[in-house]
Amino acid sequence: MRRFILFIPLAIFVGMGLFLWKGLQLDPTELPSALLDKPLPVFELPSLLDPERKVTEADLKGEVALVNVWATWCPSCKAEHAQLNRIKAEGYKVIGINYKDEREKADTWLKKYLNPYALNIFDDKGSLGLDLGVYGAPETYVIDANGIIRYKHVGVVDQQVWGTLKAIMDQLKSDKQVLSQ
Repeated sequence: MRRFILFIPLAIFVGMGLFLWKGLQLDPTELPSALLDKPLPVFELPSLLDPERKVTEADLKGEVALVNVWATWCPSCKAEHAQLNRIKAEGYKVIGINYKDEREKADTWLKKYLNPYALNIFDDKGSLGLDLGVYGAPETYVIDANGIIRYKHVGVVDQQVWGTLKAIMDQLKSDKQVLSQ
């Protein structure tokens, strides 16, 4: 019995080591979303560039799109901005959610770095971000033509990530064309 007690610390150490080793194998950008395969949350917020215009979830329906959560205070958002402009140039729809930011700074940013967004929602209080389960900017969602969230990416959209997002968007567009024929 006494010898058995001596092995308890060793067993605890091995158990903790296995637990930590398993944690190192996880992808930190892969955060689960409770909203996958569910519609965008109901919202009504002003447009970033036209404060008089109210934008709702209905305005995001109609075609497959990327929804990108961004802010001027976010250095990673600046890192991905050129890629978002290239995505727009390829003919893909990108919708922005300007998250917990200042309208004037965001307007200046878009003039300086170009505007890849077909529509930009001003979420200064972070209410839409909260409803989406945003951990921080940047985060990007793929939505289908019905406004259903099909994919979530946490972190910078670079060329490699764009390859994944593009494949998902193309598949969703293809599925829609098959359904409408």
